[in-house]
Formats: sequence, structure tokens, C-alpha cells
Amino acid sequence: MNITIVAVGRIKEKYLSDAIKEYSKRLSRYCKLDIVELQDEQTPDKAGMAIEDQVKQKEGQRILKAIREDSYVIALALEGKKISSEGFAQKLDSLGIQGRSHITFVIGGSLGLAQEVLKRADFLLSFSDMTFPHQLMRVILLEQVYRSYRIIHNEPYHK
Repeated sequence: MNITIVAVGRIKEKYLSDAIKEYSKRLSRYCKLDIVELQDEQTPDKAGMAIEDQVKQKEGQRILKAIREDSYVIALALEGKKISSEGFAQKLDSLGIQGRSHITFVIGGSLGLAQEVLKRADFLLSFSDMTFPHQLMRVILLEQVYRSYRIIHNEPYHK
């Protein structure tokens, strides 16, 4: 399985970079992982909805260019479906069984995802009703992908 994470913004904190490296290393025995970091747009303070939409549009164009045409796209979005770790593992496993060899996860910038990106997605996934920093979401996503593979292979880790 090939997994790509397309994420807006750069990781600045060392502890997050270290966690990403650790989970990337752990995942290397289960899948080929590629993380694509895209430039985020600066949002002026007290920006109105029109400016925020422009920012999301620019980021969205970059995201869409980074997605392979044949990829199954899972976008992380507040309005997405919430599933358990077991349900997430089952989703990844079933995609592999269906012959989907490439999955792309999309993590938007601080304002979220443009409508065009949400429309391109095959599945919208929500981790919580809470809002998390988009940089931290990379670590959370990688941990859940790793947990899923452990569940799929009946290996100890999941509790």
C-alpha cells in the first residue's frame, strides 16, 4: 500500500518532527509513506470571509495539484465521519482488498479545506468535534494509521 499525506504548512517544532519520524519509521514495514508539505498562505489578522476564502482557494489549488489522479482521497474535515480505531483499520484494510494501492490523506491549513478539495475527496474523516493544530494532526493521523496496521495484522499495540 502507498500512503501519501498532503499537508499544508511546515512542521516547526522539533518534538512534532521527531514524532513524525518515529511513526514514519514504524510504518515503513507496512506501507510506503510519502509526506508532501505545501506552502501555507498568510492570513491577515481580522481577515473577513472573502479573504479567508481566497486563502483556502490558493491552498486548495496546491493540494489538488499534489493529489494523484488514481488515488483514493481521505480528507480530514470537521464535517467528516467519526469512526473508531477499529473502524479506521477496517476502512484501510477494505481499500487494500478492493485493489486501491494508493491512499492520499489531506490535512488543510489553519482555515480548513476549500470546497473543491472536499468535493475531490472520496471520504471525509473527522477525528473529533474539537479543533487541533494542523501540524499536530499529522502526528495524530500517523499514529492512527500505524495503530490500524497493528490491528489489521493482529499485532499487540491496540488497547
